[in-house]
Amino acid sequence: MTLERGVYANRTLNLRSVQAIGYDMDYTLIHYRTREWERTAFEHATRVLAAGDYPVAGLTFEPDRYLQGLVIDLDLGNLVKATRFGYIIQAQHGTRQLSFDELRTTYNGVNVDLNNPRFRFMNTLFTISESALYAQFVDRLDDGTIPGPLGYDELYRIVSAALDESHTTGALKAEIVADPDRFCDIDPSTAQTLIDQRLAGKRLLLITNSDWSYTKAMMSYAFDRHVPSGSWRDLFDIVVVAAAKPRFFAEVEPVYRVVDGERGLLQPHWGPFKTGEVYHGGCARQVEQSLGLTGAEILYVGDHLFGDVHVTKSALRWRTALIMRELEAEIAAAQVFAGDEAELRRLMTEKAVLEDRLAHARMALLRPGDDAPRESVEALREALRTLDERIVPLARAASELGNPTWGPMMRAGNDKSLFARQVEKYADIYTSRVANLGQRTPFAFLRAARTSLPHDLMPREIAPE
Repeated sequence: MTLERGVYANRTLNLRSVQAIGYDMDYTLIHYRTREWERTAFEHATRVLAAGDYPVAGLTFEPDRYLQGLVIDLDLGNLVKATRFGYIIQAQHGTRQLSFDELRTTYNGVNVDLNNPRFRFMNTLFTISESALYAQFVDRLDDGTIPGPLGYDELYRIVSAALDESHTTGALKAEIVADPDRFCDIDPSTAQTLIDQRLAGKRLLLITNSDWSYTKAMMSYAFDRHVPSGSWRDLFDIVVVAAAKPRFFAEVEPVYRVVDGERGLLQPHWGPFKTGEVYHGGCARQVEQSLGLTGAEILYVGDHLFGDVHVTKSALRWRTALIMRELEAEIAAAQVFAGDEAELRRLMTEKAVLEDRLAHARMALLRPGDDAPRESVEALREALRTLDERIVPLARAASELGNPTWGPMMRAGNDKSLFARQVEKYADIYTSRVANLGQRTPFAFLRAARTSLPHDLMPREIAPE
């Protein structure tokens, strides 16, 4: 198994103890070509906005300018990237990057708190189109193309509502169903992964927010040809559509049984879910009661950091797995950069030694009557300037890995990103695709790596003598 296809554990997970595995569908069991899907969503949303008399002429979709894991500052109309501690290290107002001085002035003393309604976490690939549309609308509000008075928070609600409408009206999904090859990137080994899990005695669930007609069409397209029986339905004990996650995991909602698979007719349902049936709505507590399982006996696999992983972990204590296909590109880029990364680390260690020598040299100048040999402060400063000339291009390249504008999804400078911290906190394991679980088998013991502390990494050459 390559590093790109690895399964990474934040908390040790023994798959042998898992009795049931639930799956999300969109961007989990079925991966979409992000550029095609998000471009189409962007275009549908602009049509919705145009119908509301908002100026959309000239809007462009440039996915490389945006990144999963950014945060929108609704007070200021900014997109920001923060460290795991919420410190903002990069920001843009609309589509314009803030300079270092602007960043320092704007966010001095401000930390990103995801519980604060000022900040909106862009935590899935579905938010790429949302970020692109919002940033350009901020520009148009600022230059008067969109008339005010209108706050940046109100502007966000307008953009978000347009994207929601483009999803709920069915036009977007109808376009995908009509040409799935254009939008989908199917991994045929995903079906075998699910088959192996069933052979190992796992009970499988499909729990998706998509409606029955879309779920049926897309699951048939993705799986029927790879399942011996020819039907994706044989992979799952229970199917739940229109689940309304995250409410599905935290609240009690009405449930209906799909009684006509062709027309999607619904019938009110009471009591436990039955094997082989399809349900519309309901709640996770019904799943637990139907299976006779609770908590750590159930693993849920999804791509939405909040709707699939955070709430599931917090409300139910289920085990959780996060799917991040973009992780493959990030790991691949890091591997290509590995030689330069090693050189950058070596130079930074050398810089730390020089900085320490400079600090001692400056201190020696302040001590009266100290006749010990002294290093030249100016010579050390010149050595540091020369060293920085070698460090800067490497550091810049490192900051652009994965995304030329925002850099790596999981890192913010030398620190973990806020997104990485949320993954670490709520996802027991994470990987780039469901099929990777198949490479580890349903009997794997997935061990968390030993975490490091700052003092674990102190190089011997800068340790005190």
